[in-house]
Amino acid sequence: MPSFASNTELYVDPELTEGVDYSRRFRRHEWFDDDLAGRVGVQRTVILAPHGGGIESGTSELCLAIAGYHPADLTPTPADGPLHDYWMFEGLRASGNAELHVTSTGCDDHVARALAAGSLNAVGLHGCTTSDAGLPDDTRAVLVGGRNPTFKAHLLTRLTAADIYAIDAAAIRDLNGDEPTNIANRTLLAAGAQLELTNPLRRAMFRINTREDRKNTTRRLFWTFTTATRAAIADLEATQPIA
Repeated sequence: MPSFASNTELYVDPELTEGVDYSRRFRRHEWFDDDLAGRVGVQRTVILAPHGGGIESGTSELCLAIAGYHPADLTPTPADGPLHDYWMFEGLRASGNAELHVTSTGCDDHVARALAAGSLNAVGLHGCTTSDAGLPDDTRAVLVGGRNPTFKAHLLTRLTAADIYAIDAAAIRDLNGDEPTNIANRTLLAAGAQLELTNPLRRAMFRINTREDRKNTTRRLFWTFTTATRAAIADLEATQPIA
């Protein structure tokens, strides 16, 4: 069971120190429209990693890359975008990071809530074990959940086309991400998407799988996954004109 029922409870724990035990990173892009003749594009999708760093390894790096930033130096990647807002909570300890796990339904970080509530879409990135997913050991797979069926369909299509084993998580109760209070579903549409990557899939994305080295040792699979997820976001956003 999680040690903390919410981020708020974790943040006020006197035994924990931000910057030592955990960190929070986010980016909210500026919106500005002073054009009297037309409309300026706005951010429609936020990328979330509630269990980054040493909690669910690889999700911080994926969060940045899917948002459009190289995890090593935050260089826009690809250079011509698009870019997405992002938020992550990260465990910084050398060990014992699992104690910092706050469930997605308990995520009440103010920035995370604000970013989700101001977006049409959200992608929640998570890690799971193969046994949690009911899969054989060493299975490289991603379980696609959430409350937005259209978004899920785009993700399943794009990930499968990229030769990544993508499974509809609808029937997997603990990993389907369909709770309305899940941070990925706290959007303007009250629906988002959740990606649960198995440990073998995440390990295969990095040459050196440590918090210090992952950002500098990404493998082709990491970028294949990133590109497919970004393509699914673009597919969805193409159906969402600026109102």
